[in-house]
Amino acid sequence: MARLVVNRLTPKGERQLPDAQSVSEYLDPDISRIFEYRLLPDIDKCIDILVSVISENKKIRVIGDYDVDGVCATFILSSGLHKAGAIVSHAIPHRIVDGYGLNERLIREAADDGIDCIITCDNGIAAADRIDLAHELGMTVIVTDHHEIPYHMEGEKRIEDIPHADAVVDIKRSDSLYGFTDICGAVIAFKVILALFDRLGISGEEAKEFIELAAFATIEDVMPLTGENRTLVKTGLDRLKDTRNKGLRALIRAQGVEGIELTTYHAGFVLGPCINATGRLATADNAYDLLAAESDEEAERTASVLVAMNNERKEMTLRGTEEAKRIALGSEMSDDRVLVIYLADTHESVAGIIAGKIRELTGKPAFVLTDGDRCIKGSGRSIDEYDMHKAMTEVSGLFEKFGGHKLAGGLTLKAGVTPEMMREKMNSLCSLTDKDLEKKIRFDMQLPFARADMSLVEDIRKLEPFGTGNPRPRFAASGVRLENMKVCGRNRNTLKCRASDAYGTAVEAVYFGDADALAEYASDNGPLKILYYPDINEYRQMRSLEIRIESYCR
Repeated sequence: MARLVVNRLTPKGERQLPDAQSVSEYLDPDISRIFEYRLLPDIDKCIDILVSVISENKKIRVIGDYDVDGVCATFILSSGLHKAGAIVSHAIPHRIVDGYGLNERLIREAADDGIDCIITCDNGIAAADRIDLAHELGMTVIVTDHHEIPYHMEGEKRIEDIPHADAVVDIKRSDSLYGFTDICGAVIAFKVILALFDRLGISGEEAKEFIELAAFATIEDVMPLTGENRTLVKTGLDRLKDTRNKGLRALIRAQGVEGIELTTYHAGFVLGPCINATGRLATADNAYDLLAAESDEEAERTASVLVAMNNERKEMTLRGTEEAKRIALGSEMSDDRVLVIYLADTHESVAGIIAGKIRELTGKPAFVLTDGDRCIKGSGRSIDEYDMHKAMTEVSGLFEKFGGHKLAGGLTLKAGVTPEMMREKMNSLCSLTDKDLEKKIRFDMQLPFARADMSLVEDIRKLEPFGTGNPRPRFAASGVRLENMKVCGRNRNTLKCRASDAYGTAVEAVYFGDADALAEYASDNGPLKILYYPDINEYRQMRSLEIRIESYCR
């Protein structure tokens, strides 16, 4: 266990042991130790404006985004402002009609509705011209965002292009004192409400109901589960299973995970995709309505709509992924370091999901482009060695608009720019080496099966929540033989077997993936090397140890 903790707290490439305080905070995360909102850039300006607008009974409009982070941030700001006595409404861009972020239609609509102050969440940092339009129309604008700051180079000097909003609360600003740059938009929204309540003398207890939403968004936006994110997510998951939010309760019931200990897996892969799906296929207003539901009947009705949409989204993603795999693995792209795949007929809303699957398959940064409404749009997913936002900035002349961060981005091609032109330009400037593109699988230590017992599983659970930045422990074993192999599942994606290691210890094992391929490989190649983690299988109130095989080789 000491080795597992050290592996998670020691920066890669360094050899010193973590200090006692770091270990204590890791093993016993305390919500009272999260960063002070006062360290956020422009937070005082932001709160000054909000207090003034509220006291003068002026109208506020929250403008968010259509993914989980954006919807949660929109709900947190809108609900928090309402509790503070504000006259507040919200708007979420339509993925197809508006595209990402603040746009002219929403600004003019706000002006027509007599809005005095716009506050963005999870967007706005790259909307300088639209913020200028809002000012021209007589509105105050507050930006709250967590995305990278647009910039340009003057010689060797990097100049940030911060929009001329009345306040810009973005932890990516170079003058930020916050000390932790990897929080999502919903966490920033949560901190803004904490600051507002503090200024107005409202108890911080009133904001605690937003913790599970901030945690939920952190998981779904794939933020690293280190530092205060770990604390927020651990606290939020504890609260989520007993949440007072009627919509979340209904979604938990609809997805069949009521009454169990919710983990990052349930939030990221069971609940989150349902909220994302409505923003992809229809309008994210459905997801907002779920969070804002005031009756169980309304919540259950909305949850069922979201679940149905997510099932439809899965089918669309499966079809698009198969086509993208065919292109990515074809000879034409075999030498490309950055994959730019054009799927004209694929729904643009699933481009990012498909890009992520292609990245996982190939180990290369991947963009998936699709035909949008009178333009070509795309989403990208990257690897640690390739700063996608920086790479897009270097070829910004190709895009009508773009944005994102190191590991993900979205874009709209300029009229006349083809996917092939983008592909050629991105690859001509790419400096990724063969070593950068090597598949890397990290594990904690070699561990014989005899040491992987029930008590170790219970100890490992103290290191949860697991996710980006705090991975589930992986162990290696060699000389492993698989016996009594049985392929299961409608898609033949589960292999159950008996595994014995080089020391003769045998345990029950399960593998999720191409089960036929592992069965054939194990039969043809004798003893294997595997990476695995131990887990407890609970079935009909019986608990037994099993190992989950994650990867294998000779």
